[in-house]
Amino acid sequence: MDEGYNSNVSTFRKTEYPMLQDAVYLDHAGTTLYSKSLMERFMVDMMSNLYGNPHSASPSSQLSTNRIEDTRLKVLQFFKADPDEFDVVFVANATAGIKLVMEAFRELEGGFSYGYHKDAHTSIVGVRETAVASRCLDDGDVERWLSGRESFVEGSSATHLFAYPAQSNLDGRRVPLSWIERARCLESSVATYSLLDASAFVSTSQLDLSNAQAAPDFTVLSFYKIFGFPDLGALIVRKDSGAILQQRRYFGGGTVDIVLSVKEQWHALKQQSLHETLEDGTVSFHNIMALDAAMAVHRELFVSMERISKHTSFLAQRLYNGLASLRHANSEPVCVIHSEGFASKRIHDMQGPIVAFNVRNSHGAWVSNTEFERLASVKNIHIRSGGLCNPGGVATSLNLEANTLFFHQPWEIKRNFSAGFRCGVETDIYAGKPTGILRASLGAMSTEDDVETFVSFVREFYTEVEAYNPNVDSFVASQSSVNLLVESLTVYPIKSCGGFNVPPETPWEVKPEGLAWDREWCLISKGTGQALNQKRHPRMALIRPSLDFRQGLLRVSYGGQLPVASSREIVIPLSENPALYSPSTNNKFISSRVCGDTVVAQTYAKKEINDFFTRILGVPCALARFPAGGSGFSTRHSKAHMQKHQRQKRTMPKESPVTGACPSPPTPPDSDSEVQKRPILLSNESPILAISRSSLNALNEMIAKTGGKPAVASVFRANVVLAPASAGDEQPYSEDHWTSIQIGQQIFQMLGSCRRCHMICISQDTAEKDEEPFVTLAKTRRFDSKIFFGSHMCHIPLKTGTRESQCPTIKVGDLVKIDEKDKDS
Repeated sequence: MDEGYNSNVSTFRKTEYPMLQDAVYLDHAGTTLYSKSLMERFMVDMMSNLYGNPHSASPSSQLSTNRIEDTRLKVLQFFKADPDEFDVVFVANATAGIKLVMEAFRELEGGFSYGYHKDAHTSIVGVRETAVASRCLDDGDVERWLSGRESFVEGSSATHLFAYPAQSNLDGRRVPLSWIERARCLESSVATYSLLDASAFVSTSQLDLSNAQAAPDFTVLSFYKIFGFPDLGALIVRKDSGAILQQRRYFGGGTVDIVLSVKEQWHALKQQSLHETLEDGTVSFHNIMALDAAMAVHRELFVSMERISKHTSFLAQRLYNGLASLRHANSEPVCVIHSEGFASKRIHDMQGPIVAFNVRNSHGAWVSNTEFERLASVKNIHIRSGGLCNPGGVATSLNLEANTLFFHQPWEIKRNFSAGFRCGVETDIYAGKPTGILRASLGAMSTEDDVETFVSFVREFYTEVEAYNPNVDSFVASQSSVNLLVESLTVYPIKSCGGFNVPPETPWEVKPEGLAWDREWCLISKGTGQALNQKRHPRMALIRPSLDFRQGLLRVSYGGQLPVASSREIVIPLSENPALYSPSTNNKFISSRVCGDTVVAQTYAKKEINDFFTRILGVPCALARFPAGGSGFSTRHSKAHMQKHQRQKRTMPKESPVTGACPSPPTPPDSDSEVQKRPILLSNESPILAISRSSLNALNEMIAKTGGKPAVASVFRANVVLAPASAGDEQPYSEDHWTSIQIGQQIFQMLGSCRRCHMICISQDTAEKDEEPFVTLAKTRRFDSKIFFGSHMCHIPLKTGTRESQCPTIKVGDLVKIDEKDKDS
């Protein structure tokens, strides 16, 4: 390694960086130090000076103006750009800079032709919608164009705009910066301009604009990707090319010297500098002051971007080597790595410190990226998954079939969209292919420990060390001696809040949509309309509703700390009184989102009720009620279905697997002709959720072997806990293979295993998070890369004409019988 580094630890030497004495060997402690230093410097600046709107002559305004221009100059110096050759336009982010360029080019007489590289970010791709002609280019296309063997874009106009990333944000591949000068030197009557997206590149590498002839005409970037703070971007303009940006028609406050509006419409743009005509309105001057502080702290800690580049390159190679070396017991690789530059001798020129990959099991099946990211977050590892706003890159990396005429219209992606795939949905494997990738990025504060931790994580959870035969039925135990009873019944009146334990020997009504009063209310964000949940707001676990039927009230208390003057309990009538709800909802319901579904719920109007929950969670929210049984768009149906690891029904013949066959895009269970539409209220997937005490005991035995904290039943938020009648009847996970059960006099159909997320790591008593039981479940209960525990079920109405059929109930202590068909093998 170069000076300032210790090749054995791949961190800056302590002697040269005394501020990192206690940080370099601690996970993210360096990041904390950097953030603290930056925030302290910024805070002192804000407390010591008064900054005003720079569009004024007051002392505070002039102070802002001077600091802004000083910072503008420092930005140019940071990128080695001559102020005589370049100007900096402060924008909200890189996308805003791209839009600013687009707004000017679309106003050109005759329009413009647009070529963008296949590795471009979505924000670069979007410019094509305003061009008269556009084309997605790969490396070969660019080389043929630059060598004169191929036209830029068919049907070209008199002006060309060529855009590409300096580094792919998806896999870290570095695209040749030499293309810019070659495009400028083309012998052509057509004016060609270049737009470089430097956002990913500048986070760990030095962007050198010292040679204006070889520099892009327009460079966009986001400063938070370099410094973490502030949220600010820049458009760096080569002054020789800046005149074309004056073509945009819009002008904002601060960009003009004079404007006439009455009787005549005329204006004159400012002429002193380019940035004055392009920075609309009041610039984010406080963010610009923060940028000044960020550059100063960054320089004190790291000295130069060159050092960061060497540091991150070293770590990235270690990460790549570690992931590439992982093998299953049958010698198949664990990771399919898409970042190809690590194999090059010119790695620094070819590859940024990003490792993009997917994970496969020993039989070649893909591991769900969503599940991988969930488990990583439980282990406090931050990784990104999905398409990463890079449509061309993800299509290329995953070999999604493309129409031969139009690269940007791959038919497989369109098919996935038709099958229900959207950005952010949990189902991320369609027709045997993943829809996105996993991306591990390294930065200035990353360490060898971080790299080893991540490789160890993949090794521990995704490397199969024993041969596994997926065709062997794991269900061997006989069910003939199963004796079960209902250990507890719990309903959750308010979705994602605490549960109400049904008193022993109390008959509890079972409805088609689940147990009575279960998940009939929810808390809705006033800002987004989304139903709140414990994953985002763990304190919801301490909101504890109870049902008071004697007085007809839902009593809600809070088990955490509140301000002394705050009430610790609120009461809500159980009755459907229209006067309780917001005036706008008396005649119509308000649309909200629950678990991805659009629902209509009645929002409470009483300020005391909504303020109670807002104070607890710290976010503006309102209590809402979902009409029992649904109403119009409110109707929701169960999504639960039998999983591959569960025994199939005996009425369905077992199909022989076809070698090499890929599954079709998944069909929503509700549309399956063999699955009835089971109504649900605000539960995630099914009317009723049950867990087995035997399975929980087996899980805790596994957790105890690693010294973890045992799980309690409440973290699984089940309605029914089924326990063996005696210790000798323990048969863990036998519920996977039941088709139906009888509780008391009532029959229930099993709908499939419950897929789990890291919400089960939140203690329902303290709202604190732990990595168990999710981590152990990931090792012992992962099937097709999904993690399962517990069983979904629904009530099957009796047709006997008895009281049990008219008002079905179950209670704690009821005996449980398993369908005789499930008692063999």
